Amino acid sequence: MSLSRPLRAGMVGGGPGAFIGDVHRRAMRMDGLATLVAGVFSSDPAKSRAHAATLGVERAYGSFEEMAEAEAQREDGIDVVSIVTPNWLHFPAAMAFIERGIHVVCDKPMTTTLEDAEALVRAVHAHGVTFALTHNYTGYPMVKQARAMIEAGDLGDVRKVVAEYSQGWLATPVEREGSKQAAWRTDPKKAGAGALGDIGSHAENLAAYVTGLHLDRMCADVRTFVEGRAVDDDANILVRYDGGAGGIVHCSQIAAGRENDLSLRVSGTKGSLTWNQEEPNALVFNPLEGQERVFRRGHDDLYPAATHASRLPPGHPEAFNEAFANVYSNALRTIAARKAGEEPDPLDLDFPTVEDGARGVHFILTALESGRQEAWVDASYTPPTA
Repeated sequence: MSLSRPLRAGMVGGGPGAFIGDVHRRAMRMDGLATLVAGVFSSDPAKSRAHAATLGVERAYGSFEEMAEAEAQREDGIDVVSIVTPNWLHFPAAMAFIERGIHVVCDKPMTTTLEDAEALVRAVHAHGVTFALTHNYTGYPMVKQARAMIEAGDLGDVRKVVAEYSQGWLATPVEREGSKQAAWRTDPKKAGAGALGDIGSHAENLAAYVTGLHLDRMCADVRTFVEGRAVDDDANILVRYDGGAGGIVHCSQIAAGRENDLSLRVSGTKGSLTWNQEEPNALVFNPLEGQERVFRRGHDDLYPAATHASRLPPGHPEAFNEAFANVYSNALRTIAARKAGEEPDPLDLDFPTVEDGARGVHFILTALESGRQEAWVDASYTPPTA
């Protein structure tokens, strides 16, 4: 780390009972690169202060606007803020800090509209801040190994990509049965899209991250199976990538009994790769000729990006929290280097960016539109440059 101290961090959201807030806090502190010193943990100022006290956070605020203004004026103000609110608050909260020169780590999807996503891209460039998006599955060492193998040509030319994320937790109308998480995630005003935004964006991002390919066209079948639900809960998307590869992106939150079944299969002219999030420490390589090979996390026959992302010796499993921390640690080391006036290590620049966030929002909205039309549509997209 380039600074002589840990980064000072803040958080917006992540109050009592918020699963993802605890995940972000663990990820932030896992490598000792940042200390949480400020936050707004509830829209109720009293609850925000009370939760800050339980976390040992010294400065609690009643709103993100108040926090951004106050922290920007302090000599010991925060260097970076984590945005872990429901989706509809991502944009205003992130913008409040970006405009004051404070770096941002934001949960996905980045925004609920493309207009807001592109405004964030422009603001990040205008204010020269670092923006990291927590597509946490990109943090797994064997996902990075898969990406490095494709970049090195080990698979030849990519022909077929299949990305799937299946869950069953919304197979029944739990949003009407007292589940706070389900209630906001199925509210189109707060979440935007349903399954497409919540997990479909992860599947598409994983495919793009590993292969380096971007969408060209798509044909989506987007459905809502649970009666009375206001958002999509299942989608099957045929895709064509720039360069000619074909693929399938599937997401479902009504796949009864499934937990977090995110998988990726990539086939090229020289071989195929298979990875599954529920068995994340293994990557299966099937060459065109010869025997199947299973790469495992922690061994010294991996590419540098995978080694850089591993913490433990072989045989000691690393999983969800460590992958999340890899996104954070790369972003935090990048922020620290830039604050010290240094160039970041190229391996530390490996985290999802504001441009990836804009691509994700475009994917979600394009899939919804294709589903409405029941037709192939143009899915190509380039984020603004300034």
